[in-house]
Amino acid sequence: MKLLLMADGQVGLAITRWLLREFREDVALIVATAENDVWRAAQEEDISCVVFETSEHLLALIGGLGIELDIGILAWWPKLIEQSLLDKPRRGFINTHPSYLPYNRGKHYNFWALVEQTPFGVSLHMVDGGIDSGDIIAQKNIPYGWEDNGETLYAKAQEAMLELFKDSYSAIRGLDFPHVKQELRRGSFHKAAELDAASRIEIDGTYCARDLFNLLRARTFTGHPSCWFKDGDDEYEVRVGIERKKS
Repeated sequence: MKLLLMADGQVGLAITRWLLREFREDVALIVATAENDVWRAAQEEDISCVVFETSEHLLALIGGLGIELDIGILAWWPKLIEQSLLDKPRRGFINTHPSYLPYNRGKHYNFWALVEQTPFGVSLHMVDGGIDSGDIIAQKNIPYGWEDNGETLYAKAQEAMLELFKDSYSAIRGLDFPHVKQELRRGSFHKAAELDAASRIEIDGTYCARDLFNLLRARTFTGHPSCWFKDGDDEYEVRVGIERKKS
């Protein structure tokens, strides 16, 4: 089995290191977004690694190396790739997506799961021409409660994504994995541009307390912008901490 691994971020790095430790012979080529930790991990194991420029450039490199690819993996991959590259591996590409598909396709999955109170989790799915819309291969549900916020869901998704990939890899490397079509009408989709407006609190508005708490904790994430409101010409940010009361 010959694998094309396109990896980024902490999840991509963890998957890269695990594959190189446990299934080094499967990895035909690694693609990184820069000469970063993923790139260095490949260099340390003397595995071919290139920095992504364009889909066309990568296709030319693959052709020059004479690699016949069985499958591609997008491990926390942040960039769009062209259909011509998606068609290159014999069994296509699998994507790691940090939501319980078909819920929260697109961006800011951790925020919308809390705001809309939808199921949360991680998914492995086939890549098609849409956004996070391909057939589901495997999923892991992640329960959450009042003490969770945008930051804790993000951390839980990272941990669960690695676990799901490890659990599913035997079927992936055997090229024998299930395909379950997504019921997209049952799920949800959000663009990155929606986040700021959705995070605004109208200072004189009327809210159900439950909805307001969900909104506040959804945007509570250390080091990131939070919910905001305006009072006259002044603008403020607001976060919330929720803890279970000890008996």
